Amino acid sequence: MKKGFKTLLAEANAMIDVISPGEARTLLGDADTVFVDVREAQERARGHIPGSIHAPRGFLEFIADPEGPMHDPAFGSGKRLVVYCASGGRSTLAARTLKEMGFERVSNLAGGIQAWAQAGGELES
Repeated sequence: MKKGFKTLLAEANAMIDVISPGEARTLLGDADTVFVDVREAQERARGHIPGSIHAPRGFLEFIADPEGPMHDPAFGSGKRLVVYCASGGRSTLAARTLKEMGFERVSNLAGGIQAWAQAGGELES
């Protein structure tokens, strides 16, 4: 194996924007921001950031690409995308993927939804 997950995460973190839960909370309800939950459906069912869209990591490219069979128009809106998962690992890789796909306004929520909840962030189910 040439690269393990730690190397991949380090490389991704070097090229993406990371925001704190506090910064992310100020963006909740902002008409120019879309929160993107890349967790699996059963994780999302336990609670998610209000108004977020669901784009599981395994389908992200198919959902983000306008030519993809599962495309969500939120990805073509030009809005800022704040990507999150449970603790930040998957969303780090997802944010990198979105950057590589040409999305310029992408941020990763540091610590994921766990950090969001610990910082008092609102959740809905």
